[in-house]
Amino acid sequence: MVSIAGSKKLKRQMAPLFWGIARKDKRFVITTRPGPHKKNFAIPTAVFLRDTIKIVTSLREAKATIYSGKVKIDGVVRKSLHHAIGLMDVIELENVSDIYRLVPTDGKILKPIKINELEKSKKLVRVVTKTSIKKGITQTGFHDGRSTLAEVKAKVGDTCVMQIPDQKILEIIKLEAGCQALVTRGINAGQIGKIETVEEGTFILPKRVILVLGDKKIEIPADIIMPIGKKEPVIQLK
Repeated sequence: MVSIAGSKKLKRQMAPLFWGIARKDKRFVITTRPGPHKKNFAIPTAVFLRDTIKIVTSLREAKATIYSGKVKIDGVVRKSLHHAIGLMDVIELENVSDIYRLVPTDGKILKPIKINELEKSKKLVRVVTKTSIKKGITQTGFHDGRSTLAEVKAKVGDTCVMQIPDQKILEIIKLEAGCQALVTRGINAGQIGKIETVEEGTFILPKRVILVLGDKKIEIPADIIMPIGKKEPVIQLK
């Protein structure tokens, strides 16, 4: 029988650059399995420990750490080497004082930053779907694979400040003019700018945003930016 979830390994030459792995080491590296984040925008838990933050030196040590329940992602213990860690995820390690959040920085899609203890229970999640289901209930889906049936007064493209792990919505940040926004992908990944205007999509063009980054303005697809606050980020992003 074959695995229904795809291969567990990936050629190192094909791995995303932000993983931080050595290219000319062994031929293969473990990869992510289907989960909360898309494969090209996530890091496997074992690779994160060994190559990204270098808290362990080998895959054997990574296995021992993960299988013993010493890794929490968004407040939940994860025991899979292949669990996908992605944008805005919070990572805690048992007996380690540092707490990490993955954010885009300096053109890299994902990079871990250290956050303080008070920040670990908050996470920014971008609304990506609003779906009507039976009995008139609306299901809201977020960028990290979460969904909720609770009433959320947010549109696709807005950001919610979520309390983790209980998924309580604390605040909604609208995608609108005057708001601060974080670029999540592309050559400007990690830059924070002010939204000047929001251009609605057409049959040909997607929804776009005019974003002011320092002394320049760029037009960027709305699906690769995340509103983060009115005047400044509502959580630690640097």
